[in-house]
Amino acid sequence: MTMPQQQSIQSLEDIQQYKEALKSEIQESNEKISLLWHELVVPQKSNSKGELIASLVTNGITAIDGFLLIRKLIKGYGYLFRRKKK
Repeated sequence: MTMPQQQSIQSLEDIQQYKEALKSEIQESNEKISLLWHELVVPQKSNSKGELIASLVTNGITAIDGFLLIRKLIKGYGYLFRRKKK
């Protein structure tokens, strides 16, 4: 939805209608985003044992990769989080 021109807003009712339209548009966008997020985050059910094992290996590698990344970031930028000596 685009911003209405200054001439089209002539009363408080116009502002209220525009506000309600924006609110419904934001609600629709939030629903789309939550649906897409749910599809990304929720693990997919596997049909066979091979897919299950592949999923477990992938999740394990992702966890290890995340751990190593955090360790590397803390090692490089840890001085930002350390307390200063009094």
